[in-house]
Amino acid sequence: MELPDGDTAMLEAIQRAAFGYFLRSVNPSNGLIADSSRPGAPCSIAATGMGLSAYVVGAERGFLPRLEAASLTLVALRFFRDSIQGEEPEATGHRGFYYHFLDISTGRRIWESELSMIDTAILIAGALSSAMYFSGPSGEEKEIRELATFLYERVDWHWAAAEDSAELSMGWKPGAGFLSYGWGGYTEALLLYVLGLGSPTHPLTPQSYGAWTTTYQWENLYDLDILFAAPLFIHQLSHLWIDFRGIQDAFMRAKHSDYFENSRRATITQSRYTERNPLRFKGYGKNCWGITAGLGPGFMKRPGPNGMERQFYGYVARGVPFGPDDGTIAPWAVVGSLPFAPEPVMAALHHFREMPGGALSDQGILRSFNRSFSCIDGTDDGWTSPEDLGLDQGPVVLMIENFQSGLLWRLMRECPAIVSGLRRAGFQRGWLNSDGR
Repeated sequence: MELPDGDTAMLEAIQRAAFGYFLRSVNPSNGLIADSSRPGAPCSIAATGMGLSAYVVGAERGFLPRLEAASLTLVALRFFRDSIQGEEPEATGHRGFYYHFLDISTGRRIWESELSMIDTAILIAGALSSAMYFSGPSGEEKEIRELATFLYERVDWHWAAAEDSAELSMGWKPGAGFLSYGWGGYTEALLLYVLGLGSPTHPLTPQSYGAWTTTYQWENLYDLDILFAAPLFIHQLSHLWIDFRGIQDAFMRAKHSDYFENSRRATITQSRYTERNPLRFKGYGKNCWGITAGLGPGFMKRPGPNGMERQFYGYVARGVPFGPDDGTIAPWAVVGSLPFAPEPVMAALHHFREMPGGALSDQGILRSFNRSFSCIDGTDDGWTSPEDLGLDQGPVVLMIENFQSGLLWRLMRECPAIVSGLRRAGFQRGWLNSDGR
């Protein structure tokens, strides 16, 4: 889809603003990136992985010099190579995985956070995209490739699979062991499985992927057949790095679809839900959607229509059409669907820019808002997020780029880890087959 010049300029401004988050939030001494813009926020390893891929886009777009992007990347990769792996309090990770939240100065685990499998996968995806982009002969770019390979091959994906089971655990804690819940149903774990299957050192078994897909839930929503996942981000995250256009696993072959088409349908479902607005939230409409995991006004009740109380939430995985839904809209999540459905996305972005009060921070970053939330003093100006999150801004940078140039997809189509993982998961056709079948 070719956009008018004004729309292209708008996307560049949104992308540049989101990219700025990573430059403002990085600790230049170790490459760790803050979870959010909140003062004193810790490092999120997922935000750091997003940042590594954002540097690739920044270098390609001229947002920062290639040498500077490579330098920031090297600092982070060296830190993860050298930081302590183990169960001790000062450790950063264990068995190649990393703790969800780290002290941004020291890099040690904080908040008794779990060893996070999916956040590690996001970090590794960022490292591998850096390795594919920085392909030059210089010592710095060669070291990026070597470090990314080392970090990927150190991850013990097989260990993360529950004993005598194909199901991957979501996390692990020292002294407590694996968390009691795993990845049931269609989730962002698609990326996790592909990376785990592609490992040349500690791979998952192909059977583990097939067992996971048996937990999928196929639905018909608003006249669309769809692999169901309620939050919008699930339909986007794995697509930041993997081009699912035209390639199919056994599940999608049976459904005569693919994951890219499924994400298009999920995007349309969002718009149709907010247009119907069954819970009568203020501001909802055909061009005002974006219901996903993210910040909200807080866990509390406030007056609603007809004297009924509404339940609001803080950070929660909102979704449609079955909820939870408290009227919180995430414009940044809309951008993540740009490659799937550019027309409704651009219509929504125009709405967000033009609506009273706007949805932009002082830095031009798209922020979540809730027009149905009333303050305790009775004012009804609604709620706008007071902070930005790296996990929200990364997809803005990457998906605008994938829509405009396909950069991340092109790079990762050549990445051995991704290609091997997809093939071991049973994906066929499209760009995976040289004969195009």
